[in-house]
Amino acid sequence: MIRIADVTRLLSEKKLSCRELTEKYLAEAKKTNDAINAYITLTDEEALRAATKVDAKIARGEKLSPIEGVPFVLKDNISTRGIRTTCASRMLEHYEPVYDAEVWRALRDKGAVMLGKGNMDEFAMGSTCEHSYFGGAKNPHDLNRVAGGSSGGSAAAVAGGIAVYGIGSDTGGSIREPAAFCGIVGLKPTYGAVSRRGLIAFASSLDQIGPLASCTEDAALVFDAICGKDPMDMTSRGAEPVSDRLTPDVRGLKLGIAPEFFENLSDGVREAVERAIETYRALGAEIVDVSFPTLPYSLPAYYILACAEASSNLGRYDGIRYGHCAESFADLDDMICKTRTEGFGAEVRRRILLGTYVLSAGYFDAYYKSAQRLRRDVTADFEDVFTKCDALVTPTAPMTALRAKQHASPVEAYHTDICTVPVNIAGVPAVSLPCGADGDGMPVGLQLIGRRFDERTILSLSLAFERATEGRYLVSAGMGVTEL
Repeated sequence: MIRIADVTRLLSEKKLSCRELTEKYLAEAKKTNDAINAYITLTDEEALRAATKVDAKIARGEKLSPIEGVPFVLKDNISTRGIRTTCASRMLEHYEPVYDAEVWRALRDKGAVMLGKGNMDEFAMGSTCEHSYFGGAKNPHDLNRVAGGSSGGSAAAVAGGIAVYGIGSDTGGSIREPAAFCGIVGLKPTYGAVSRRGLIAFASSLDQIGPLASCTEDAALVFDAICGKDPMDMTSRGAEPVSDRLTPDVRGLKLGIAPEFFENLSDGVREAVERAIETYRALGAEIVDVSFPTLPYSLPAYYILACAEASSNLGRYDGIRYGHCAESFADLDDMICKTRTEGFGAEVRRRILLGTYVLSAGYFDAYYKSAQRLRRDVTADFEDVFTKCDALVTPTAPMTALRAKQHASPVEAYHTDICTVPVNIAGVPAVSLPCGADGDGMPVGLQLIGRRFDERTILSLSLAFERATEGRYLVSAGMGVTEL
C-alpha cells in the first residue's frame, strides 16, 4: 500500500507533480470504482484545483505539511459546500450543502486533495455498507464480500488503492468494522476530540469522525490534522497531536483481556487475535485479566439510544425544508408520509420507527431511561478496567467480512457490532488494525481501546504490533494505484 510519507517524499523531491499524482488516482478510481463501488461522487474539479495549489507551493520552494497534496476520500455524510452530499440516501440524492464541515475545512486548508465522496450505509445506519441507495461497496480482497459499514466506501477506496487515506464516521463501529473487514487501520477518536460540525447526524451523542489509513503512522498524521477544537461545536474539546509522540516500545504497559469480548468468535478471528496477544507479551507488555460484565447489555442499550436520537435527528426530512419530496399527495400528512417512505430505505425506516417507539409515552421510562442507566454502567466498567490496565485488547468484530447479500436478520446483523458499540457508549477512543487472516484469506481486525483522550497509547500499541510483525498484515488488495 502507498503511504502518506511515500507521497510526500515523491512530491518534495519533484519526482512527480501533485497534478500528475491526482490524475493517476482519479483515472484509477474511474476504472476500479465499477468493481468496488467505493465512491458515490468523484470530485475531479476540486481535486485538480487543490493539486494545482500544491504544485505552486512546491515551485516556490516551500515545505509541504504532512498531508498536503495527498489524495483522500471523504465519507458522504460530511458536508462539502456546493458538492453533492447524499448520505447514500434518495432523500438527499441531489443535496448540495451551503457550508463546509469543520473537518473538511481543516483538511482543505492543509492542502489535502479530495478525490470524492465515499459510499456508505444510508445515513450511516448499517454494518455492511449494503444499505446504500447507490448500491453497496465491495470488499477489495473479495468482491463477493461486503466492505463493512457504515464507512465501507472510504475503507474500500483505501484498501483498493484508489485513495491514500479516508475519512469516516463512527457511531457504533462504523470506522473500525470496515477497517477490520478491509485489512486497514481505523481510528475512532475520543468523543469531542474531532469536531462534528457539518457531519450529518445519525446519533449526536455517539457520532465521531476519524481516519481510515493503510498504516498506524498515516492514521496518526490524519488525526493530527483534524483534532483541533472547534468553538462552533459545543461538544468539541480538541485533542493533542500524537504523530510525533508515538513509540513502538510497549514494555511495562498493561493490556487487559476481558473474556466477555471473546465469546462467539469465529475460529479464524480467535486464532489471529490470540496470536496478536502473544506478540504483545513477547514485546514485554503485561497481559492482565479484567472483567466487562455490561458487554451483553451494551448492544440493546446502544440500539435504543442510537435509534431514539436518529428518530429525532431525521425528523427534519419532511419534504418541506430540503431533500426529496413526493410528487403527488392528498394533503400535508400524506405528503410527509409519502416523502419519508420514498426517501428513506428499509433500514433507516426501521430504526426511526424503533426510536419513535422507545421515546413514546408509556415506553420512555421502560426503554430509553433504562438504556441511559446502562450507559452509565458501561462507562463505569471502562473506568474500572482502566484502573487495572493501560488499554483493553479485543477483536474488532466476531467474524471476518460477511458474504454480500447474506440476508441476515436485523438482529443477527446488529450482533456484528458487539465488540465496538461499548466504545461509543462511553466516548472512549479505539483503533482497529489488521492482525492476521482467516482460512479464506480475509483480514482479521484487532481492537485496542484506551482511556479518554489517550489516542497516543493505543496508536503506539498499534505501531508496535506493525513493527514487530514487519507490517506483513498490511496487505494491499492488488487493485488501483499499487506503486508510484
